[in-house]
Amino acid sequence: MTALREPAVSEALAATDPLRLEVRAFVDEERAAGRFAPIADAWLAGWDEDFSRRLGERGWLGMTLPAEYGGHGRSALERFAVTEELLAAAAPVAAHWIADRQIGPSLLRFGTEEQRRMYLPGIARGEVYFGIGMSEPDSGSDLASVRTKGVRTDGGWLVTGTKVWTSGAHHAHAFFALVRTAPLDTSHRHAGLSQLIVPLDSTGVTIRPIHLLTGEHHFNEVVLDEVFVPDSMVLGEVGQGWHQVTSELAFERSGPERFLSTYPLIAVLVDALAQRADCAGRRELGLLLARLATLRAMSLDVAASLSSGVAQDVPAALVKDLGTRFEGEVVALADSLLDVEPDLDSDDPTRRLLAQAVLHTPGFTIRGGTNEILRGVVARGMGVR
Repeated sequence: MTALREPAVSEALAATDPLRLEVRAFVDEERAAGRFAPIADAWLAGWDEDFSRRLGERGWLGMTLPAEYGGHGRSALERFAVTEELLAAAAPVAAHWIADRQIGPSLLRFGTEEQRRMYLPGIARGEVYFGIGMSEPDSGSDLASVRTKGVRTDGGWLVTGTKVWTSGAHHAHAFFALVRTAPLDTSHRHAGLSQLIVPLDSTGVTIRPIHLLTGEHHFNEVVLDEVFVPDSMVLGEVGQGWHQVTSELAFERSGPERFLSTYPLIAVLVDALAQRADCAGRRELGLLLARLATLRAMSLDVAASLSSGVAQDVPAALVKDLGTRFEGEVVALADSLLDVEPDLDSDDPTRRLLAQAVLHTPGFTIRGGTNEILRGVVARGMGVR
């Protein structure tokens, strides 16, 4: 990972400073108007369609998409700057998050012209929302073991199976479903997989809520019972689903959300420790901040490389593994140093924020691929057997 050592990348990053100031001013106005309050894990929990539309109006969604599809033709580093500022402010970005982060780039790379024109302009406006149909019961992060089947029928496919942990499916318009369209070949488990675009209001789709420990409803189980998907909604090529989904996962795993979900707690910790007469906890916080700087550099490097089309699955897996472990350690340090008891129902924002973070922590190292699976990806990428 060397891109950040190149002067051109550093200069490009510095050039995003005016854009960052615009985003900060916008976020300050939104917060002052009472439109949102910081929460832990805002990119997952903060579903606010009006907020997403206001971002779209400012050209801060679909930033790297071409203008012909409603995008703005801006650089990956400019998009990174906007994303980072929104995450640092714990802004409610969940509604557009998946669509803007990975669906848009995947449609641009693998989609047909019809699919691009159907979805990309709405994604850029903050008006079209997507879920991810990868994980399944008893499959977890082993995507090669998916059992959802697509059976050939006249003009398309009949899809039957179950997807779980589908963020935002109860609000989303559609999701990309990873489906087995050919019988499993145990010697080539990644063969025979395809991606289909499934509108979530289709006949045969049932969406069931999966509630978090906090009582919040972000995840879902999506049951597909002979759902008809026309050939026009096949993403890319039939049988190339594994190659496509691996490319998509690089976007999902490498972004700053993998280490900034708990950033509001870091800000609280910095303020709290600055007011103490003793130095307790400052060394531990300093070590965490040093790691944060390293994770940011790694994530930036992947962001700068993704637009080149070079495979980034291994660096992305590394960012996700290290970043989500870091997030858990932030919560643990905050819980040990802040002189408050976590309480979801408290009027004290710090107690409420800490409670949210503590209850969300178990999911950090699971979503987007368990850390055990990701370490396998990294090891194989480095030639370790």
